[in-house]
Amino acid sequence: MLFNLPNLLTLARIAAIPLVLASMAAGSGGLLDSGWSHWIAALLFIAASVTDYFDGWLARRWQQVSRLGRFLDPIADKLLVGSVLLLMCAFGTLQGVHIVAALVILCREIMVSGLREFLAELRVGLPVSSAAKWKTAIQMLALAVLLVGDAGPPWVMPLGLALLWASAALTLWTGYDYLRAGLKHMMEDPAALPPPRPIGAAQRPEEDRRRAKGRSA
Repeated sequence: MLFNLPNLLTLARIAAIPLVLASMAAGSGGLLDSGWSHWIAALLFIAASVTDYFDGWLARRWQQVSRLGRFLDPIADKLLVGSVLLLMCAFGTLQGVHIVAALVILCREIMVSGLREFLAELRVGLPVSSAAKWKTAIQMLALAVLLVGDAGPPWVMPLGLALLWASAALTLWTGYDYLRAGLKHMMEDPAALPPPRPIGAAQRPEEDRRRAKGRSA
């Protein structure tokens, strides 16, 4: 069953993106109290972030792991984080040197996605490290705190920025670890690698035999 509860939770993470945007835009445009808009956006983001744990946990517990879920899960995470970072840059939450931290996070996500795609062609997995899990947790916490921003106490923004830079530092560390793990496969002689098999190649001999049988008949 493709649209089981774990997959629906993953899709909800993507669906939360326009809701967070609408809340921030409503506060900026005067349609909603600025303080309320920040808190609503933060709560929506927190709810979406929590699904990142429960979709995988439920899929394993209920034995509902699917190819769709494995495909959507990392994409949903990157869409959520990337969208909120761009949103905060657009609305002025992140300014000056703090935009560099956002760029580091975004560039790392793009690099790791490309690396996973490259290694997938070689049938090589790239497991998530424990440091990467900590990076994700701190990153989600930082973005939730920053979404509250000036609507919270005075210490909220400094705390959020400190967590964002901590996340950026872990992003560089884990990105380097992933790149180092992938470099040994990149440096292999292409001639020693098996050629990629076209889609449907396994079925072609059987189809050829059927056609030959039809012609002989």
